[in-house]
Amino acid sequence: MREIVLDTETTGFEPDQGDRIVEIGAVELFNHVPTGKTYHQYINPERAMPPEAFAVHGLGDDFLRDKPVFATIAQAFVDFIGDSKLVIHNAAFDMKFLNAELSWVKRAPIPNDRAVDTLAIARRKFPGSPASLDALCRRFGIDNASRTLHGALLDSEILAEVYLELIGGKQPDFALNVSQDRSAPGQEAAAWRPKPRPAPLPSRLSDSEKAAHAAFVDKLGDTALWKRL
Repeated sequence: MREIVLDTETTGFEPDQGDRIVEIGAVELFNHVPTGKTYHQYINPERAMPPEAFAVHGLGDDFLRDKPVFATIAQAFVDFIGDSKLVIHNAAFDMKFLNAELSWVKRAPIPNDRAVDTLAIARRKFPGSPASLDALCRRFGIDNASRTLHGALLDSEILAEVYLELIGGKQPDFALNVSQDRSAPGQEAAAWRPKPRPAPLPSRLSDSEKAAHAAFVDKLGDTALWKRL
């Protein structure tokens, strides 16, 4: 099962008021294990960065001026996420911006049901407790010391660790449900299931080892476990 842990940074809170995405970071998981594949892109928002946004992200107009606009990177982004589930903290916010950007370049929106909201999971699992990304890092003992500013890729990497803890640990299914084909993003082959061995494995004991074991058991008397079984 392929999942994409994703985060965006924006100029503000409302795309309907002209706010835009300035950074996207994403981390690929396969069967709940990070594969090492990531997506990271700074984006020219085609508008001035408000001072409050600069304070949060540390991304200024001079830095973003020569970065590509969303229309230029849209295809690469869509190709990376494929049709995988998107793991997002406060998913409604990021999905709102992603679908606004996609609509402005005449591309199909991402269905909201593809998003797995870790904020909602945390609130269900720990009702009444703080559920911010920083709070969850403290709860699970995840090092986020480098998170002095919001950054999409760093936040995605941290969120991937938080998500795996929220769903029960780094390998919640003990890797027993393994897809056989990873060649195409978002596509899964039939789930692997253990099958009976067609023939018993041959013994790796030599004749001398078998004889030595038999002699040892004889010395133990009739109550030896090997004789009773």
